[in-house]
Parts: sequence; C-alpha cells; structure tokens
Amino acid sequence: MAEEHKPLPASAQRVQDVLAAAQLDAHVIELAIAARTSAQAADALGVEVGQIAKSLVFRGAASGRPVLVIAAGDRRVDEQRIAALLGEPIERAVPEFVRENSGFAIGGVAPVGHVRAMATFVDTSLRRFPVLWAAGGTPHCVFPIAPEALIQLSGGAEVDVA
Repeated sequence: MAEEHKPLPASAQRVQDVLAAAQLDAHVIELAIAARTSAQAADALGVEVGQIAKSLVFRGAASGRPVLVIAAGDRRVDEQRIAALLGEPIERAVPEFVRENSGFAIGGVAPVGHVRAMATFVDTSLRRFPVLWAAGGTPHCVFPIAPEALIQLSGGAEVDVA
C-alpha cells in the first residue's frame, strides 16, 4: 500500500511549483524537525554544513531594496563586499521586511519563489559540492539542487561572498 503524502505548506508548494516549472527533478521534502540554521539542516540531512545553501535577505541601506545572498552554510557573508558589488551599503533585514519581500519567514527563506524580485548574489564556494540543500519555504522544508541549477534558477550573480 502506498504511503499517503500530506500536502506541502503553501509557501513550500510555491517553491515546488518553481522547481517544477523549471523542469528540475527536485522535490521539496518536509523534515520531522525544524532546520532554522545551516547546522540544524546539515544534522537533519546528514550532510556537511557547507552543502546547505542559506538564503539571507538584506536591505539596501539607501534604497530600501531587498537583496538576496545565497551562501554556503559554512561561510559568513562579508557585508562590505556585497555592498561594493551592489553599489550601496546593506543592512540586516528585520523579519517583517524579509517576509514582505520574500514571502517566507526567517529560517525558511528559499532561494527561489519570492513575492518580489531581488538583487541576488550566489556564493561561488557552493560549487564545491555536487548537491546542495536549500530551504523550501518553511523551517521544516528543504530541497536538493545542483549548484549550476541553483545559480541559473535564482538568476543571481556568482560571487565570492565571504
């Protein structure tokens, strides 16, 4: 007898729809535990922390525009470097700003499926791994994706973010 699959939460389904539209054979899965941090996600999946593609939303300090940085879980984003690439200083975004611009809560921000377009930067160090895991729209949802597919799907500029 086939196991019954419960439907994904709406925000995770939005991510799954983007993956399906891009014809990627990637499926959002729901973990039994929350994976709000890269370390929690890596532990839950049994992978290296660097394989977690974390999606961080910043705010342009002058323009107020949303900026997405997709970084390896074992890297810290150099905000000065991103500011130089963007052409304006950036600041950490408050949870309301993140939700308003991405459509996701902090801890579940996916690299795709945002409600607003964002300037996007993707960490070159993600190419160290054949498969990455990214948040799938909630702190419990993740999906696997190849680095090249993530870069193409996110539309981001590939840069050294650390």
